[in-house]
Amino acid sequence: MEIRQLRYFVTVAETRHFGQAAERLHMAQSPLSQAIRQLEAQVGATLFNRTTRRVDLTPAGEAFLRDALRILDSVEAARERVQRIGDGHSGLLRIGCTGLAAYKQLPQLARIAARELPGLILRYVPDLLTPAQEEALAEDRIDLAVLRPPLRRAGLASRPVARERLTLAVPAGHRLAGDEPVGLHELRDEDFVVYGARDSVVDAAVTQACLGAGFLPRRTHEVAETSVMLTLVAAGLGVALLPESALALRVDGVRYVPLADGAPDDHGAPEAPHVDLALAWRADEVNPALARLVEVLEANGFVPPEPTAVPYAGRVPAHPGEAR
Repeated sequence: MEIRQLRYFVTVAETRHFGQAAERLHMAQSPLSQAIRQLEAQVGATLFNRTTRRVDLTPAGEAFLRDALRILDSVEAARERVQRIGDGHSGLLRIGCTGLAAYKQLPQLARIAARELPGLILRYVPDLLTPAQEEALAEDRIDLAVLRPPLRRAGLASRPVARERLTLAVPAGHRLAGDEPVGLHELRDEDFVVYGARDSVVDAAVTQACLGAGFLPRRTHEVAETSVMLTLVAAGLGVALLPESALALRVDGVRYVPLADGAPDDHGAPEAPHVDLALAWRADEVNPALARLVEVLEANGFVPPEPTAVPYAGRVPAHPGEAR
């Protein structure tokens, strides 16, 4: 039994006329009549009572019509699902992210995806440092990472998302807990609460910024999570430098203070201490859902556009500027 036979049968059942059904199917009446007879032989029952004026369904035909409609609906639904997966409008993506990105960038990403790609399922794996996300990408445990460059593993592609200034978190009663920007040199004698992970990009940026101001930060407490860091700051056990996305976290007893611009950069302009955030994926990834998500994130300003970007052509771009 073929799908086309079911379509022929349903069309005859709807029109109750072989001639009208043949016209609707854009075929001659004789082949249609022959196809219905073959179908009746295959199912072992008469499906139509034929007269010179009318064609009526038999009881067997009535029962078969219900099944035929259900089968054709299922076939059409399957076709639509496959098409949506093929063009990236549905499917499943596993997304890893750093802890702080979960408070600012990840909600933005989720809102855009829900609005533009409602058929796409996103599964989130939060609180992963950049090295852990790179490993998860390489081992195919996540499909997309929201991480802090630079990337250390080969075979990964990335797109920038944002540049975040570092901000200062101090106890509410601290001498620097005001509205004026604080210079890094003013923190020379402070105790620091820092991220203790060996490969923390934020920790490396904090150390480099302090060294640029002429001192090495006094690492009094090392923590693994931002929430613990802010708890220790609130307890008066030190100050912390962390990305400005931490401003979304309000903790009693903690004041956020902006940092003054640092030393001039190569172009003579003062550069504030900062860390970057990026999207990353496997460079050989062919998942159309990932390509489509990157495309809509760019269209909605989540990632800056590529100067030479062209319409998506079936593969996630491996490098900035590569044709999509």
